[in-house]
Amino acid sequence: MASTIFTFTRSAGSQLTGNLETPEGTPRGWAIFAHCLTCGKDSRAAVHISRALSRAGIGVLRFDFAGTGIVIGEGDAVNFASDVDDLRTAAEAMTQAGMLPSLLVGHSLGGAAAIVAAADMPNIAAVATIGAPADLQHLLRLFTPDDLDRIGREGEATVAISGRHFLIRRSFVETIAQSDVETSITSLRRPLLILHSPLDEVVGIDHASRIFAASRHPKSFISLDTADHLLTDIADANYAAAMVAAWASRFLPPLMDDVPQVEVAKGVFATETLGGKFQLAVSSGEHSFLADEPASVGGLGSGLSPYELVSAGLAACTVMTMRLYADRKGFPLERASATVEHGKVADMTPPDRFTRTIVLDGPLSEDQRARILAIADRCPVDLTLLRGSDVKTELVGASSAASGGPETA
Repeated sequence: MASTIFTFTRSAGSQLTGNLETPEGTPRGWAIFAHCLTCGKDSRAAVHISRALSRAGIGVLRFDFAGTGIVIGEGDAVNFASDVDDLRTAAEAMTQAGMLPSLLVGHSLGGAAAIVAAADMPNIAAVATIGAPADLQHLLRLFTPDDLDRIGREGEATVAISGRHFLIRRSFVETIAQSDVETSITSLRRPLLILHSPLDEVVGIDHASRIFAASRHPKSFISLDTADHLLTDIADANYAAAMVAAWASRFLPPLMDDVPQVEVAKGVFATETLGGKFQLAVSSGEHSFLADEPASVGGLGSGLSPYELVSAGLAACTVMTMRLYADRKGFPLERASATVEHGKVADMTPPDRFTRTIVLDGPLSEDQRARILAIADRCPVDLTLLRGSDVKTELVGASSAASGGPETA
């Protein structure tokens, strides 16, 4: 996965810059993440959910609204109507760049903005909200009576919310006082996923109930259990991310292989050699080799470990796919090589990461190298790992010599 900078121009004329989380392989769709009132594009929820969606094949743009989440002195005043407009403008810019967004994900106030914005975005196929309010009037509770008095008298005031300072104008207070999110929900007519914690002290769980009641099917609700409003526990952020990614996959096109598998693979047989704790004799057709674990964990170190074998499959598929593509295009690729390493990332769900390093030898132009590298991300084994697979297990009878007698299941 690669995170790149994406800049677009607001309807007001100023520019906004966000991070585009690009999936490996052909994207099955594009999404926009709308952050909460006191958050930003780099909040834990925004980062983890965006990256989880990209691992599922969905590219995501996360950006800072012009005012929301920006400390005074760095941005405009908070303006809900502008936030909604920013989402629409971002979608237009992505579409012009060839990345038509079909999913909106909104956290808290961003969830309300996503619901309102989606009504005028016909290409949005689904909307997911996290800790979103059913009305915006409850936001007035974030301000003290003195804050509201100053805003009313002076037209704007700097207020402290969650330890940060924001410029709040009278227009924002008037807008949220008049907003009817539930009416927007009723007219949404898109699949809606509602994630909410019953312990949310900022936006109560009753808001989730009201959103669910107002929305039309297909609609889904997932409890975030003990999560707080900002998903500050990384496990909660990862859980929410996984749920959004799994749910969204139902409403987006399936991942397809860009390069077909050349030949259906034969089955692989593995059996213990009994010559060591882990050593296995592995065979497939006319080919045979040993699999093992390193001596440091009790093996003999006589063969590749299971994860090394998976990495080998990815490396081999990568190189073969690049060769097929280069030959088809007539590119002067002399030799392709790939190194794949597997590791666990503690704060990522799922935690498995395969790091791939590619070397391309030959008098290739920069464009040719870029195109070969792009096709490497779309090899069949790569997509198999990204989209997940079904594993079916069957038990068959063991021989009496091996089991000490007839099978007694």
